Amino acid sequence: MREVAVVAAGMTRFGELWQSSLRDLWVDAALETLANARADHVDAIFVGNMSAGQFVGQEHLGPLLADQLGMRGTAAVRVESACASGGAALRAAFAEVASGLSDLVLASGVEKMTDSTDVTEVLASAADQELEVYHGVTFPGLYAMIARAHMHQYGTTEEDLAWVAVKNHRHGAKNPRAQFRREVTLDDVMGSSLVAEPLRLLHCSPVSDGAAAVLLCPLADAKRYTDRPVKIIGSGLATSAMALSDRANIADLDAVERSAQRAYKMSGVVPARMQVVELHDCFTIAEICCVEALGLVQRGQGGAAARSGCTALGGRFPVNTSGGLKAKGHPVGATGIAQVIEIFEQLRGEAGERQVEGAGIGMAQNMGGSGASSVVHIFARA
Repeated sequence: MREVAVVAAGMTRFGELWQSSLRDLWVDAALETLANARADHVDAIFVGNMSAGQFVGQEHLGPLLADQLGMRGTAAVRVESACASGGAALRAAFAEVASGLSDLVLASGVEKMTDSTDVTEVLASAADQELEVYHGVTFPGLYAMIARAHMHQYGTTEEDLAWVAVKNHRHGAKNPRAQFRREVTLDDVMGSSLVAEPLRLLHCSPVSDGAAAVLLCPLADAKRYTDRPVKIIGSGLATSAMALSDRANIADLDAVERSAQRAYKMSGVVPARMQVVELHDCFTIAEICCVEALGLVQRGQGGAAARSGCTALGGRFPVNTSGGLKAKGHPVGATGIAQVIEIFEQLRGEAGERQVEGAGIGMAQNMGGSGASSVVHIFARA
């Protein structure tokens, strides 16, 4: 396998982008990426997208978007793994370059969610239809059950959940591309309306539009496109049972743990060496479970991590310096690539007010559904 580098990135602002269509958003992110690398072509395109067919009535995104970019004829395909579609698209692009099939590959993600009148129903298609959705379960309901299980097993509190939102909004306030560039207080979160007990409105990521893209090439060729490449040193993908009822312990996200272990093994890096981490906080309980499953803290200590400052800027493991899905926004197909862009910018020293000083190794973890799929990538400054 060849060593692979990320050499450029582009990303729209995330939010309710009523003026832009799905194709507009994707083309904007792709063109920014190519311009940043001074590249006028790619050999292949991977598009992470969860549900364009349901959100905007458009399937077959690969050829459509290649054509919109002015690259008709280029190998292009959509990649789907629910909310982990962006991370899965990056993994496909990484394998394409590492194997030698292509030398210059665009890994991207896009979602236009606000055009749909029934986002909850579309998102529910990522859960088990027969065992969960048929009986009326929604994603807030599924994560509420995960939260209750974690509370029961480890003593996690509602305030622990709220501190994750407080931290991530504090980070997001420093991110010019974030959907919510404002801080919230503990009282704000604890006083927000209940969505699915114990989860409140400010425990939940928003409905978002947006697109993001990165350009990959062999590390040996990276200096053609940038003087500060970032190397992908580990990649791991894993799955779990779709239905929570089929899992041994719903408070422990086993797919996240397995995908992380595979990425750690490939990279030769242990969790203690992580200097900046973007992980999947679709609900605040997800961040708590993920910091444990990734091995950043011990089981049962995830609840205290945000409250203690461990996962804040300046802490032992800065987590979701972008604001995370909670504040940056969560256009589901684009999320995984946006996470990679935050790590890319951190390792290049380009994160502005959010910069983690001296960051040389980082990780991005992207999760589908209620944890039925997880993709982890580890990066190092080249």
